[in-house]
Parts: sequence; structure tokens; C-alpha cells
Amino acid sequence: MDDGTTHMSRHAAEHGAQATRSGEDGLAWFGRFGVDRQMLRTAFDKALSRGADWAELFFEHRVSHHLGLEDGAVNRAYTAVALGVGVRVVKGDQTGYAYTEELTREAVADAAGIAAVVADGPARDGPTAFTATPLPDRYPVKQPWSSVGVAEKMPVLTRINEGVFARDPRVVKVQVGFADSQGAILVVDSTGRMSFDRQPMTRMTVSCTAENGGRRESNFHNLAGREGFEFFTDARVEHLADEVVARTAFLFEATPAPAGTFPVVLGAGSSGILLHEAIGHGMEADFNRKGISVYSDKLGEMIAPREVTIVDDGTQPHTRGAINVDDEGVEAQRTVLVEEGRLRTYMHDRISAKHYGVEPTGNGRRQSFRHPPVPRMRNTYMLPGPHDPEEIIRSVKKGVYAQTFTNGQVMIGAGDFTFYIKTGYLIEDGKLTRPIKDTNIIGNGPQVLADTDMVGDDFAFDEGGWTCGKDGQSVPVSLGMPTVRVKSITVGGVNG
Repeated sequence: MDDGTTHMSRHAAEHGAQATRSGEDGLAWFGRFGVDRQMLRTAFDKALSRGADWAELFFEHRVSHHLGLEDGAVNRAYTAVALGVGVRVVKGDQTGYAYTEELTREAVADAAGIAAVVADGPARDGPTAFTATPLPDRYPVKQPWSSVGVAEKMPVLTRINEGVFARDPRVVKVQVGFADSQGAILVVDSTGRMSFDRQPMTRMTVSCTAENGGRRESNFHNLAGREGFEFFTDARVEHLADEVVARTAFLFEATPAPAGTFPVVLGAGSSGILLHEAIGHGMEADFNRKGISVYSDKLGEMIAPREVTIVDDGTQPHTRGAINVDDEGVEAQRTVLVEEGRLRTYMHDRISAKHYGVEPTGNGRRQSFRHPPVPRMRNTYMLPGPHDPEEIIRSVKKGVYAQTFTNGQVMIGAGDFTFYIKTGYLIEDGKLTRPIKDTNIIGNGPQVLADTDMVGDDFAFDEGGWTCGKDGQSVPVSLGMPTVRVKSITVGGVNG
């Protein structure tokens, strides 16, 4: 779409995605830093020296650039480089992990020896040969970040800054943040399988402060995707400036919603954050394997109305949560979690998949080579249903329409949550009326899922750059949903 919004296509990744990357490419890439087959063999001999069931090497090279503009002047600029390898050794339910930033044969072998102490038994043979696994390319790049300097980026930031000021005379402050990165990973396991991926990413964030009659309001908007510099088309730049000004101006007319328990209509797109936080985390297999999640005894059961189907999908082209391969070397796939209301599966890494006797789903993810992988979401969303969004709004006599969200807290086990609606509307007699802001909603994720009784046909991915935190790690994700109606949620607005 010209406005930067990414709409769902269930099989979009299957068309034109060619197998263009392999482990051989990875050895060529990391060979510049001293990685070769002999290093791999030596490391696996150490990793398996105490009888481990399985071992893995995760090499990473990532170059990131950050550039900030405040009221037309550069106020920050820096580059970060990550290079290293993490060694994971698994014995039963136990995991040993070590990493090093020194890519010498001795340093990698030492890290493997440290990780191996989790096991205690006779040595096992390491792989003698390595097989390159071909992968699709779901985020081809036309203008790689390695070829784009500050001189090319600055006009884009300046244009957005000037555009925001020009759109509304009440604007008094603008901040623009630009981030891009180009990463490469090589995953090699003790079966000899090698998987390589190059991973671009970019995000532009704009915040705006406006003043009206002595009162100030601030808001922000951002766009993100796995693309090169070509991501920032004229249409996207204009859309970003339009949206941040509109979101900020909206707040001058808005007030908190009245308190009470009402039907809540969740708008398409960014309402997916509630789906991600209050429901999605509970479907990550480690929480269920440990009995923490409310869904741990619900496999095969109806947990939502038949209109509700939820997927976690790594195959959507160019989305922030897209991956060609996960951080355990498992090719990404589209995983149906809830199908027509029934819980079908969890999101699995290798360890949880072995526990449940199923195949991994490509959800083993990690922040960097310094971290072991755990089950994590990618692109998590609800599929569209049969209802027209206007029909959904007309069905509500008195309630709340949630448009955008900010902040929130969730208890993963039970799914209890508190979220703040940044912008939205009251619904009165089937119509959107008074604009609302800074209104918190309080509820339980599984109950919200069960109480979702109308699902719209207007699915959209949120276009922003979401980052998911878990176990002290952060990974990029995307989320989305169609417009849906929830029978009732507690709204903690104002009384009277």
C-alpha cells in the first residue's frame, strides 16, 4: 500500500520467494572473520566431549546505525557492531551456554568446553561433514544499508521534520529517530546442518509536541520493516508526517472515557498488541511446558468462538517479524495456533518440541549471540472474519472504540492485563462520538478471547516497529488483527 500499511496475504511469501541463501554462503561470509570447517569440527568435539545430546553454534555479525534529529539539528548519531558466536549444549532438559566475541579456533573451542559442563558422560563424535540448507529470501533488498551513508539519510529526516512543522502551526517540537541494521547469522548444529541468513531492518520514529492555549500534547508514530533504503518512499514519508500530526492534534479534543464495564471494539491493526501480550505469550511452549500458562492444559479445546483463528507467521514478506530461518536453524513457517476457536498447538523451539513430541515451529529466537534461544513470537495476528466494521460499531449501544494503544502490563500465567488506549472514541447508539485518550482497560486475555463475538473483514498489520521483551531479551515482531467486538471489558476511565 502507498501509505505504508502492510495488509495480510496468507500465502504471499510462497509466491516469488526463491531459495537463494545457504550455509555455504554463511561460511563465505564469516570466513572473513576466521570461521572455517576446522573451527566448527574443533568446537563440536569440545561441545560433545561430555556426552551431550545435541550442540549448536550461532554466529552473528550485525552492523547498526542510529541517527537522531531534534528541531532540525542532529542530536545523536552512532554505529554499533556485533560480532561473535554463542555455543549451546543440551543434555536432557539442561542447557549449557557460553559465548565469545573472539572468533579464533581456540576461543570458540574454549566457549564450547564451558557450555559442555552441563553434561556428564562419555564423549560423542561430532560431525565430520556439514550440509548447507537452502532457504527462501522473504526480504530482498534493493538498496542495502552498507551502501547508504548519512548524506543520503539526512534529506529524509529533514523532510519529515519540516513537514511536521508545516502541517500545523501549533507544533512546537519535533524529534525524528532513524535506525537501520544489516545482520548476518550462521547456525550450525551437531548433525552437520548449516543455515545462513542476512537480515535487514529499518525503523523511523517521529514524535511531535503541539501547544494550544497554554496546553501541550505529545504523540508519536513510526514505520518499520525488513527492507533497505528503498523502504522510505515519498508516500511513506508523507504518511508518517501526516499521521503524527493528526494523532497529536486529536488529543486536544479528547478526554478520558467514563469508567465502567462496556463492550469494547478493538480497531484493526494496532489492537493486535493486546492479542500479542495478553494471549500470544501464553501460547509460547516454554510457559506451557512449565505449567505457567493458563493454556497448558487446553490443547485441542475450544478457547474462543469459531470466528476466531490466530496464527503466528514468520513468512510475511518484509514485515518486521519476518524471518527466513529461526535462531536454531529451523525454517520459518506459518503456525496456526487457534483454528476456528480451538487451540491447535503452541509456538515451539527445539527443546519444547522434543518435550511434546512434535516438530519445532521455527519460533526459537534470541536477541543476539550472547543469549540462548527461547520460544518467541514473530508476526502474530487474528485472521479476518465475516463482519463489516461498520456493522460491528452499529451493534454497540454504549461502549468504547480503541484505536491506538500505549503502555501496558500483563501477567503471563493468567493473562491478566492493563493497557492504555492512547486514542479512541466513545460509541453511543451505534456511532463513534466523543474522542477519548489515556484510558486504561483492565481484563483477562483468555476471557477477552472467549468474549470476542464479532470479527471484522478488514484485517491490517500494524505498520510500526514493535519490540517484544522476554527473559531479558528483546526481538523485533509484528502484529495485527481485524476490527473485533469484545462483549465487555472493564474501562478504568473517570466517574461521573
